[in-house]
Amino acid sequence: MRYNLIFYILSIALKHIGILFLIPAIVAILLHENKEIVPFIATALISILIGFIFSINNADKKDLDNIKKTESLATVLFAWVLFGLICTIPYLFYDFSFTNACFEAVSGITTTGGTVIQNFNLYPKTLFFYRSLTQWIGGMGIVVLFIAVLPNIAVAGRQMFYAEAPAPTEDKATPRIRFTASWLWGLYLTFTVLEVIVLKFLGLDLYNAVVTSLSTIATGGLSPLSGGIVDYNSVPVSICVLIFMYIAGINYILIYRIIKNKSLKPLFKSEEFRVYTGIIIILSLCLTISLCVNSGYEFNQALLNSFFEIVTTMTTTGFAVDNYINWDTASKAILFLAFFTGGCAMSTSGGIKIIRWIFVFKYLKRELNKIIHPKGVYPIKLENSVVNTDIITQMVAFIAFYFAFLALGTFLITIVEKNSIVAITTSATAIGNIGPAYGAIGPMDSFFPLHTFTKWVLIFLMLIGRLEIIPFLAILNKDLWKN
Repeated sequence: MRYNLIFYILSIALKHIGILFLIPAIVAILLHENKEIVPFIATALISILIGFIFSINNADKKDLDNIKKTESLATVLFAWVLFGLICTIPYLFYDFSFTNACFEAVSGITTTGGTVIQNFNLYPKTLFFYRSLTQWIGGMGIVVLFIAVLPNIAVAGRQMFYAEAPAPTEDKATPRIRFTASWLWGLYLTFTVLEVIVLKFLGLDLYNAVVTSLSTIATGGLSPLSGGIVDYNSVPVSICVLIFMYIAGINYILIYRIIKNKSLKPLFKSEEFRVYTGIIIILSLCLTISLCVNSGYEFNQALLNSFFEIVTTMTTTGFAVDNYINWDTASKAILFLAFFTGGCAMSTSGGIKIIRWIFVFKYLKRELNKIIHPKGVYPIKLENSVVNTDIITQMVAFIAFYFAFLALGTFLITIVEKNSIVAITTSATAIGNIGPAYGAIGPMDSFFPLHTFTKWVLIFLMLIGRLEIIPFLAILNKDLWKN
């Protein structure tokens, strides 16, 4: 592995990440919170300085044209770790401990949406804008952003693109990966602006419309209000957020094809989209019935709350319009199923992803058929394409390691917190990048009371969940570190 090449790419990333910190500084001026400029200017300078230090090496720019897969995996992993550490700095100016600052930063960039803030009145609007901005940047991915805007890493971008956004198939919108990245970010920005306009029309002020939209389209869920969407006390706002969360959970490359073909046919031909929508409808209707029967909800309220909570959980956004901690056991169990679904591949959602669950179903069906007809040939198809052996192995490994890390996190947190419900739900919400959990950490609660060790376990789970485990597993292989 060529470390000088990795440092060279990281130096480019850090310099441009530093520039991004000027955005909240500008917002501070616009909000007349001039003293809040200092944390972000300082962070920008630190990031740019580290970038220049990393650039002091003998890397040849031509090496970018033949970057290896192992090098791209390592680069993406280190980029996210560094991004998380840099994003930690502004919180330190507001008297966060290092652990809490790191938790808040990583929760933001991984679009998990959990928070350690207890009293929202203690902090300025600029800080809450910054939290949502980190979610928005992390939602589509920092590496994908740099591939879209920086020509000098466009050739190496293919390997890093699929390292940051792994999917069962290397699906792309355009023949050139840079154009694909540009289209993804273009759609991402368009949906964000569109939601801002709609929320502004529905009565929110510009600040809340922007911050809410940044968190919605990123499927992050952080809010400037302690009660989140509940505090807006508006059914139209809740429905608007619900619709945009649903859109954010759809495969962006599928959306691109709809626009390119000027037809909805690609949407309904997509097996993943049909299953994604079907699961939302089935779980939401089951939850509606449960809330009406077991918790005494009126039908209209139960219907809105059910669809909102199922979509926000499946897309791993983490917003809430109801405190489900007060629900009956059956309703909680239905919602908990959504913790393990995720949105579509190539969306901003976290979790296992619908396409992998489709694969699991077809894989198990194939194995059952082989028991009866051992000489039969049963190819597995996803989106009308046969899945090759390498992809099958990778998906089986991903799901196995996903639940292995979930079990490990649950075990460690149970020992520390002495509460198995808190352990399993916080671990599930962290590795799935969902946000709220059950037990002591509901949708309206803070992770602040948890033990320091627990927070670091959750930070680790959030990062590997956002990177979909594969880059982390790669660094465990000693062959990766050979120069």
